Amino acid sequence: VQLQASGGGLVQAGGSLRLSCAASGGSFSNYAMGWFRQAPGKEREFVAFINWSGSRTYYRDSVKGRFTISRDNAKNTVYLQMSSLKPEDTAVYSCAAEDRTGHGSEMEQEYDYWGQGTQVTVSS
Repeated sequence: VQLQASGGGLVQAGGSLRLSCAASGGSFSNYAMGWFRQAPGKEREFVAFINWSGSRTYYRDSVKGRFTISRDNAKNTVYLQMSSLKPEDTAVYSCAAEDRTGHGSEMEQEYDYWGQGTQVTVSS
């Protein structure tokens, strides 16, 4: 399974970005998908996940109400719509796939496949 994240960039505080993660080589509709981020000098942290069907989503507290995760199984793609961005959202954002249960998790060790990451920079 290969995951390709895109959509990052430089945006001013209060702005929006939509990240995409395209999957190939596997059964995307069976996977839960997660987004994680890593800021400079910090450990990677969970951002959001969506289960295999899209019926369940979950977010870290600091992004609730600002970020929305969604998926299009016909396009083998998961999205992260980010709004009201803050400088503290600056990080490399990576997508990941979990295929053992399809339910998703906040724990990065539960994910089996990882994309390469895309840089998001929010200026103040």
